[in-house]
Amino acid sequence: MFVKKFSIIIIFALAAHGLTAQDNSDGVDISSELYLQISTLPEAKVGFTQNFKIPFLRLDNPFMSGNNIRFSLTGEITPVSLNGVIKTVLTPVAFLEFTTGGRVGVGWPINLFGSDLYGTGLNLPDTNGSQKYDGEAFDALHLKFFFGGTFQFDFAAIFPGDWNHVVMLSSHEINYQHNTRALDGQGWYYEADDGENRNGWNYFGNIVLGYQMPRLPFFLQMVAFMAEMDLYLDDVDGVDRGFWGDDLVRWTFSNILNFQYTDQLSVALITQLRTRRNFTNFDEHKDKKPHMHYQDRILDKSNPLRLEFYRVASIISYKF
Repeated sequence: MFVKKFSIIIIFALAAHGLTAQDNSDGVDISSELYLQISTLPEAKVGFTQNFKIPFLRLDNPFMSGNNIRFSLTGEITPVSLNGVIKTVLTPVAFLEFTTGGRVGVGWPINLFGSDLYGTGLNLPDTNGSQKYDGEAFDALHLKFFFGGTFQFDFAAIFPGDWNHVVMLSSHEINYQHNTRALDGQGWYYEADDGENRNGWNYFGNIVLGYQMPRLPFFLQMVAFMAEMDLYLDDVDGVDRGFWGDDLVRWTFSNILNFQYTDQLSVALITQLRTRRNFTNFDEHKDKKPHMHYQDRILDKSNPLRLEFYRVASIISYKF
C-alpha cells in the first residue's frame, strides 16, 4: 500500500501546471478529485478528496495577487488500511506555501498471492531473534501530524513563453507518527511497509526539477525528476540506532511522466529507485527464513548503502 512519499510524488506531478496559473476567482472555489494508485508491487489505493480554496490577503502585484488558503478532506482505502486526512495549505506569496494537517488510519492483515501484508501491527523480535508480527484487525490507530513548507519556481515567470516552463519545487516537512499500541522503541508496520516505524518525530523532504510543455497531440504534459529524503529523528532509549543504520537518510529517486488527457483526466507514470542498507549479518535477498529482526542487523559501515530498483507506479486522477 502507498506510503506518504508516493503521494507527494503524485501531488507535485499533477499540481506543477498550477505554478504559474493566474487565479482570478474572488470567491470560494470548491473542487473534488477521485484517484487510483497502482504499482508493480502488491499495492493499490483509491482516494477521494474534497478541496476548498479561499482568497486570502491578496494584493495587486504579481507575487500576491493569487494568495489563498486551501483546505482538503481526503478519504483513502487500500486492501489493508482505511485513512482520513485533513490538510491546510497557506500561499502567502506565489513561490511559497506552508502546510499543516493530520491523518488517522486503521489497518488489518491479509494474505495476498501467498504474501502476508500488514496494514498495521507491531514488529517485534521472537525468542529466536526473528521478526514477529503482533496485531489484529482494527486493534490500533495510526495517527500522524505534519507541518512544513514548499518553495516553488517557474522559469517562465521571468521569461514568459509556452515552452519556457522549467519548474523547480522543494518541500520540507516535520511530522510526528504514533501507533496507539506501540511502546517507546517498538517498531510497527503501516500499509505493508518494512515495519521500521516508531512513535516519534521524522523529517521528510524532496526536490523536484521538471519541464512542463503545452498540450501536445500525445498528451505528455510534464517530465520531471524527484529526489526524496526520509529520516527518523528520535533516538531509541539505551540503544545505538546507528547499529542497524536507523540514523541514515533513506533516499528515493523518481522519474515522472505526467499525461493530461483532458482538463479533468490525467495519468502519472513513475519509475523509482531507492537506497537500501547493507548488513554484515543479514542479506534480505537470501535470508528469508529466519527473517532477522531489523534492530539486530549490523550495518556494514564500509559500504552502508546500495541503490536498487523499487517499483513502477501510476496514478489515474479525475478532477471535477
